[in-house]
Amino acid sequence: MPYRFFLAVTLFASSAVAAASEPPPERQRELVRMVRQDCGSCHGMTLNGGLGPALTASALKERGMPHEVLVATIVGGRPGTPMPPWHRFLSEPEAEWIVDKLIEGFPE
Repeated sequence: MPYRFFLAVTLFASSAVAAASEPPPERQRELVRMVRQDCGSCHGMTLNGGLGPALTASALKERGMPHEVLVATIVGGRPGTPMPPWHRFLSEPEAEWIVDKLIEGFPE
């Protein structure tokens, strides 16, 4: 019985944290616009690739990069490549939200 209680509390707490880290709707629209325009300038306006690799759900799954690596790439950039750090424009939780949306299939 105590294990079930612990499991229920853990699941509730992790869902509350996930909900708390989701950006508000207006910020979500800004982030979608940022990805489509700013990221799209290198990764292709449809995110199918350009100077940078494709960011479509299928391309990300094919490359198999861990979620944490994708978040770190957005936040910190990739030294020695054209990929700049975006930490001045968005937070790490916002980068996590973007990666989640890219993996799901990015919204229009």
